[in-house]
Amino acid sequence: MRFFIELSYNGKTYHGWQNQPNAISVQEVLEDGLSKLLKEPIAIVGAGRTDTGVHAKQMFAHFDTNAEFLTEKLQFKLNSFLPKTIAVHDIFEVKDDAHARFDAISRAYIYRIALKKNVFNFEQSYYLKHSLDVTKMNEACGILFEYQDFKCFSRSNTDVKTYNCDIMKAEWKRENDELVFSIKANRFLRNMVRAIVGTMINIGLGKTEIEGLHDIIKSKDRSKAGASVPGHALYLTEIEYPKNIKIHG
Repeated sequence: MRFFIELSYNGKTYHGWQNQPNAISVQEVLEDGLSKLLKEPIAIVGAGRTDTGVHAKQMFAHFDTNAEFLTEKLQFKLNSFLPKTIAVHDIFEVKDDAHARFDAISRAYIYRIALKKNVFNFEQSYYLKHSLDVTKMNEACGILFEYQDFKCFSRSNTDVKTYNCDIMKAEWKRENDELVFSIKANRFLRNMVRAIVGTMINIGLGKTEIEGLHDIIKSKDRSKAGASVPGHALYLTEIEYPKNIKIHG
């Protein structure tokens, strides 16, 4: 039987989602908890990867098991077992061929920029000392919808077959003393959101002209885009699936 897990995590103490040697990951901690509770080796597949320090308000993963259990009880036990930085919100049975990564229709992220120095949010947002032209940055967001190939924003050494992404939403909004960037697409490349934000900051600072974004995207050259902003202010906020992915309900 195949099950989906819906969870959230604070990425501060983790080297990203995916298992890796000599570094603690969210996937490793979750697999360890499930394996001990279900008394069998459990491997989980996530909806995607998040880099070191990046958070997830909503993440999904799937796992297979023949163990008998009540999903509500397993959720309760797992939350008791897991550290306070990871919370499981739901466990539900899905079709045997349902896939947390490949069946996802869209993913959404936000990036938080603090406009004022704040001793309480410096671990959750990126403090920028310089003022930004948000109007220019939102105008640049409109350019993103004109393209699909975003190789210029991708990490250089990556094994993807295509750099094409369909961006559905991209906008900047002022929220109290923060500037929040929201972006939604069918898929994202490694490092893509952080590179887009870095490029947008250059536009907001006047270092890059709005129309220069066309040249950056067309170049397909990572070195032409802005520097990647820190991961601690990036949040995976939503993953959407087909309505019929659940077996019940």
